[in-house]
Amino acid sequence: MFTKRKLLAGFLVSFTLVSGILLSDHYAGLQLSETLKVLLRLMPLLALLLYAKKAKSLTTWILFAMLSGMEFGHDLPAVAVNMDVLSLIFLRLIKTIIAPLLFGTLVVGIAGHADLKQTGRLGWKSILYFEIVTTLALFIGLAAINISRAGVGMKLPVAADMNELSAPAHQGWKEILLHVFPENIAKSIVNAEILQIVVFSILFGIAMVLVAEKYRTPMLTFARSLSEVMFKFTKIIMYFAPVAVFSSIAYTVGHMGIGVVLSLLQLLGTLYIALLVFIVLVLIPVCLIFRIPLRGFARAVSEPAAIAFATTSSEAALPLAMQNMEEFGVPQKIVSFVLPLGYTFNLDGTTLYLSLASVFVAQASGIDMPLGTQLLMLLTLMLTSKGVAGVSRASLVILLGTVASFGLSTLPVFLILGVDALMDMARTTTNVIGNSLASAVIARWEKEFDMVKAKNMGRSKDI
Repeated sequence: MFTKRKLLAGFLVSFTLVSGILLSDHYAGLQLSETLKVLLRLMPLLALLLYAKKAKSLTTWILFAMLSGMEFGHDLPAVAVNMDVLSLIFLRLIKTIIAPLLFGTLVVGIAGHADLKQTGRLGWKSILYFEIVTTLALFIGLAAINISRAGVGMKLPVAADMNELSAPAHQGWKEILLHVFPENIAKSIVNAEILQIVVFSILFGIAMVLVAEKYRTPMLTFARSLSEVMFKFTKIIMYFAPVAVFSSIAYTVGHMGIGVVLSLLQLLGTLYIALLVFIVLVLIPVCLIFRIPLRGFARAVSEPAAIAFATTSSEAALPLAMQNMEEFGVPQKIVSFVLPLGYTFNLDGTTLYLSLASVFVAQASGIDMPLGTQLLMLLTLMLTSKGVAGVSRASLVILLGTVASFGLSTLPVFLILGVDALMDMARTTTNVIGNSLASAVIARWEKEFDMVKAKNMGRSKDI
């Protein structure tokens, strides 16, 4: 039997060997022949490949794809820099799933039960939980960067390439509020505006409740059929996930070099430690308080988290996260409501990152920012960051616009760009874990959580 502990141990050993040899080769120059270096790197990969074939798990194959992508990008960078097309194909296929899946599941969740009071309860309970957790994330990020002081004493280069990003247009509260509501549902689908699709689907479901049974039944049957078909569609697309992960990692290493792992190391380390602290001090206690089985939850989120980590897109992990949380014991009507809503209001990893990065920019600029100003900037970031989880690197654009509005130098933001892909992996993974946990919390709060399913998932020794 292949337990998660064995898989994690094997992955950590393989990762340490492969990345250690790569970094030593890059920086210290191992006194070994090139052939021997390649063999030393390939041996743990071969062992992990054999393990993946026996485990027959998507998570195992994704982990193998990540490590082999690192190796491929290092050895064949000229080829790797053109491989991002495979990961882009995967993301495009995922985007085709989002709108019909959200529409079908939300309509069934609302019209299938015809309980508008529960829909209202789900809404205010979700928003309350989201705001409490994201506020905690914000302060953990703030504390982490003030303790590490990663940007203090940093020597800024004379010039930097500033053409990769542009500051977003300023949005007042009216523009932010208007952006929530769709003016054209087709336009919302094309632009992947998740919250607008959610609003349309909720209103459509409510309208179905209010019409006669003879009109509601055909639409409800269609919505149920659409949901089931899209879940099967998702399963088919997920077979392509390891290929997409391999190409994404290979492209990143081939384009930026393995040395990017040590660029801005202190900032990168601060973020990863802060996110780990957030998971240990906030998410795990939430599991314990609401009596959500930790082992079962870890198994349910392992695959979506791995996809989010490798693709840096919460959107790519959404369909599988919805499917796994249902199998974990969260009712479909709660999963289909809470998870999409969390993509706008529950960006735990992104909120923590923005609070950390904004103060880093001030430190790198040589500005000793008072606590009051830090808090004001963080509140601004909380408002402007809503809805960016599904878009890779959108948070960096938000950060750029915010620091510019506070009169800070934008140059450190462009230095962050060099390791943003690595930072995005961690914060996006935290977003997915946090949103998945939120659906289980709300299900427990509504007393509709299936503990039998959750415990059965936790007892399984297979990944």
